[in-house]
Amino acid sequence: MSEETRNQAPEQELSEILQIRREKLAALQQEGRDPFKLTRFVRSAWSNEIRDNYEAFEGKTVQAAGRIMSKRGMGKAIFCHIKDDKGQIQLYVRSDAVSEQEFADFRKYDIGDIIGVSGYVFKTKTGEVSIHVESVTLLSKSLRPLPEKFHGMTNIELKYRQRYVDLIMSDESRRNFEIRSKFISYVRRFLDARGFMEVETPVLNTISGGATARPFITHHNALDIDMYMRIATELHLKRLIVGGIERVYEIGRIFRNEGMDTRHNPEFTTVELYQSYADFNDMMDLFEDLLSGAAKEILGTYELDWQGEHVSLAPGWPRMTMAEAVKKYLGVDFMAINDDAEAVAAAKAVGVDMDGKEPTWGHALYECYDQKVEDLMIQPTFITMHPVDVSPLAKRSPKDPRLTERFELFICRSEMGNAFSELNDPIDQRQRFEKQVELRAKGDDEAGMMDNDFINALEYGMPPTGGLGIGIDRCVMLLTGCDSIRDVILFPTMKPLDSQKAEKKAESAPAPAPAAPAVKAEEVIDFSKVEVEPLFADYVDFETFSKSDFRVVKVKACEAVKKSKKLLKFTLDDGSGTDRVILSGIHAYYEPEELAGKTCIAITNLPPRQMMGIDSCGMLISAVHHEEGEERLHLLMVDDHIPAGAKLY
Repeated sequence: MSEETRNQAPEQELSEILQIRREKLAALQQEGRDPFKLTRFVRSAWSNEIRDNYEAFEGKTVQAAGRIMSKRGMGKAIFCHIKDDKGQIQLYVRSDAVSEQEFADFRKYDIGDIIGVSGYVFKTKTGEVSIHVESVTLLSKSLRPLPEKFHGMTNIELKYRQRYVDLIMSDESRRNFEIRSKFISYVRRFLDARGFMEVETPVLNTISGGATARPFITHHNALDIDMYMRIATELHLKRLIVGGIERVYEIGRIFRNEGMDTRHNPEFTTVELYQSYADFNDMMDLFEDLLSGAAKEILGTYELDWQGEHVSLAPGWPRMTMAEAVKKYLGVDFMAINDDAEAVAAAKAVGVDMDGKEPTWGHALYECYDQKVEDLMIQPTFITMHPVDVSPLAKRSPKDPRLTERFELFICRSEMGNAFSELNDPIDQRQRFEKQVELRAKGDDEAGMMDNDFINALEYGMPPTGGLGIGIDRCVMLLTGCDSIRDVILFPTMKPLDSQKAEKKAESAPAPAPAAPAVKAEEVIDFSKVEVEPLFADYVDFETFSKSDFRVVKVKACEAVKKSKKLLKFTLDDGSGTDRVILSGIHAYYEPEELAGKTCIAITNLPPRQMMGIDSCGMLISAVHHEEGEERLHLLMVDDHIPAGAKLY
């Protein structure tokens, strides 16, 4: 069986392939030629150096190393391609150019094996720059086959779980992470050139603060206290501003114990920076210069395409207050409204869901923007002057105390960064912390805590300061054209596979006593405590029932709905060729990543219903019961073999 044939083997043959490769390794080890005992290979040139500078390398002997990506035999000659850190190059191996042993071994090498070669550079008859191999050494044996080369890793989840394979197979993935590295490097150079000092602040804190988010909690054994992984770097960096470091920044990991979707990962990277004697207008100028300059340097252009949208990062981005944006797109003039009740009524009148939100002018304005306007922001736009209700660390506007000197930059419907004229009034800051404490006491576990030490720092005096936080991951998504944050994080957070969870349980459990093999007992499910709703007493006629269009749907994507603790947004294949969006309030029972790829049942002919500013077109069917007074829910899932669009009768 040839290597290419084995690479296309069906799943049931995988164990055979693994066995064959292990047998090859065992044979080498028995002969005293274990590749894993080799410790070093001296490379004299990279693949791209040889290809790009052929005239300089022609006829010269080089040493190259890399992974075998393709291989084809032609009698006494074998062609293959090896891949190194810089690209690929072709090898030409002839039986009369290497030793008999080397050629025999080379014929047995598998795609995925890592080799080192020595030979001279030449061009084939087809004009391809190649290495005519004179010696070859197996440096590492690949015991698992690579994915079939023409399709790569088609399983998206597997790409994230096995990023190492994804990087081997996908030049696009490799490019994405090269752009990420270049962007972070650019940010450092940009800020260093402007006199900013890079610092490091604690990841573990006794107080969770600096943002509105649910923290991860851990326990410090020696101190016997709970500690919080940081949700922002803000409060420590502003302490340094008080200390006289007038320009300061930190690039670091942030941790938030929240849902996961295409724009959110529990750990992510930000750069936060603070500049004394500056305000939020200075931060807008800086952000525009930074992101547009990064695009120009890394991509060579201000113009880019993101998921079908053309975006121009050429400097001169528009600036618009949040109230102006709401007035422009919704026709509601919040600056002409002074009463909380009137503001809430105006928001509800344009379809804004105020459920669970404080009934204030500020929250009404913010929800109008968040639910109805944000998704219209495609080109770079600074949205300024946010309500004080949602900006506990920003300085109030001298013109209107209901507003703060704050902006967020939106591109392609996504927030790229957040900035303030920083609040430096310790009395006002204490009052806002106290408001957060009240919300926390009412059950809002995302509300901030009282930070008395930060108040103490402000009482020593903090100069007027502009602060800016930038989401590194989202900026990289923009520059790479990726629509999921997982595509720009090397190892995104993933839910353990069931087998992995079972292994962990087995590892933690005490070892069972040896027992004789037994027939696996059938699982016994206890329904004794289940309570179900009584059956309907009234009949429904067949004609009415038949009007409900029940269809099989495939979950193409699932994500948490922003600002909602209950809703999940499903993008579904219903067999029509057009994606269907359905919102379902089942986030308490499922995380989004659990449901991607599942086959479910939906009613598809219900009228669209707006929820959190999104049209929900249908209803997914779930089974609900109560057990010991607690509601239990299971989303109805069916056999994956049933095609999308199949109608239920």
